[in-house]
Amino acid sequence: MFVSTVLVFVTDLAARLLGNRLFRQHFHLLLSAAVLFGPALSFWVSPHSVFARKSHFLYRLFLRSGWGWTCIFVGSFIFLFSFSIRRSLSVSVRHLSRLVVAGGLWIGFCKLLDLLENATGSCYETLSAGPEVSNGQPLLVLREGESRSECLRAGMLWRGYEVSEDVFLLCLCCLLLAEETAVFGPYLSLGGVSDAPLRILFLFCVLLLGLWIFLLFCLLAYFPQFPTQLLGGALGCLSWRALYQGWYRLGPNWFCPGRPGQGLLNPKTRTSQEEDLLNHNHHN
Repeated sequence: MFVSTVLVFVTDLAARLLGNRLFRQHFHLLLSAAVLFGPALSFWVSPHSVFARKSHFLYRLFLRSGWGWTCIFVGSFIFLFSFSIRRSLSVSVRHLSRLVVAGGLWIGFCKLLDLLENATGSCYETLSAGPEVSNGQPLLVLREGESRSECLRAGMLWRGYEVSEDVFLLCLCCLLLAEETAVFGPYLSLGGVSDAPLRILFLFCVLLLGLWIFLLFCLLAYFPQFPTQLLGGALGCLSWRALYQGWYRLGPNWFCPGRPGQGLLNPKTRTSQEEDLLNHNHHN
């Protein structure tokens, strides 16, 4: 009983925060400010911290498979949330298709960014035993005619026009998590019934959102790369805006999955207040 009470209290509190109108309106602005000013944290963090090593288990376990973790938890929440309300597999699949669209967008942009880096880059050989420039960095010698794959296989450096895929992924996942879980607060405020499995999945999504924000600050503070991280964050925010603030507002139809939570309440009991809470028209 105590555990159940704590679960209800914590999930209700998190649902009210994520469903709050001010939070939904300004979360993308807070994320943008973090990407813009986050590299300034590098002046205060210690280079000897465990988070200053890319081999840290959080980076290896979560960052390299960030989209997979997001799909597992958010997908499970979306399916259980929609199916428990409507008992319709087609409705659940329609809402899950938002993850498929975002995943396709993520893969497509990664391919384009990889092509951009290959087209604009050059191969450099590091002369570790040779002279060093004034800032202490080893001298780099340009190697003509090397492709990116050949360059990396030979243990040399490839320098091209880069956009941080890690920051892009983290920003996109944070915004997606905030959008997909924000509907739980209005649902509870309207008297919606939720059992323990749904609340636990929602709590896992909230914890995952907190983890992605923490890893984003770690990347910005311990591995600052300007402007590649800024471009990655901008690409993530633009992707979110194009999907959730653009396409998904067209409403559910054969070519659009609709907004999170749209069409999940019983039409017989839907009121104008419910429409205002669930339509997510909060970014205008």
